[in-house]
Amino acid sequence: MPESSFPTPAVHVENLTKRVEDATGELLILDNINFTLHAGGTLAITGASGSGKSTLLGLLAGLDTPSEGTVKLNGIDIFALDEDGRAELRKRQLGFVFQSFQLLGHLNALENVMLPLELRGEADAREKAQAMLARVGLASRLKHYPKYLSGGEQQRVALARAFITEPPLLFADEPTGSLDAATGESVIRLMFEMNRERNSTLVLVTHDPSIASLCQRRITIAAGRLVE
Repeated sequence: MPESSFPTPAVHVENLTKRVEDATGELLILDNINFTLHAGGTLAITGASGSGKSTLLGLLAGLDTPSEGTVKLNGIDIFALDEDGRAELRKRQLGFVFQSFQLLGHLNALENVMLPLELRGEADAREKAQAMLARVGLASRLKHYPKYLSGGEQQRVALARAFITEPPLLFADEPTGSLDAATGESVIRLMFEMNRERNSTLVLVTHDPSIASLCQRRITIAAGRLVE
């Protein structure tokens, strides 16, 4: 088969390296990371605290820049773009779920979920956000502000916000880290259900082996290096 006949990977990482300066000189955070993930795939990134997992996810999303190497998302070299270009790519291609939810406290649940659509100029943002919040079991909590929602409810709002634009890529950074075991399990189940429904590509950072086992593929970061 000709090379051009192969599908473009959803995520392609090549020679990705991150160094930072500290009091002792240069600290190597990530060392020559290479992997490929095809569209519709699910990948768990695991490793001990401080191993570089979240740094890697931030680089994949273009929230940080590498010392060396490339990241291509659906064939786009994200570090060939300027900061505005990367922000536009995130708006169009990425959904992101954080451990700390990252909801805007001055907006209620409905307004938090509407926001990505409003930033894209979509006229039916309210209707779509209402339907998405109903999908995650929060139809009765639309007008509640984050401080009046439980941790599990806040993470469900965050999931609804991440999926509302139907992004081809979803990145999640320890999405159950702030939740109790039972609530975390229900959130993870919902996230994988929605991921399958939309045939998106999921990259998940977790320290929980039971969550990692739900993914089709798992890589481990140890001392900044990749271990399959």
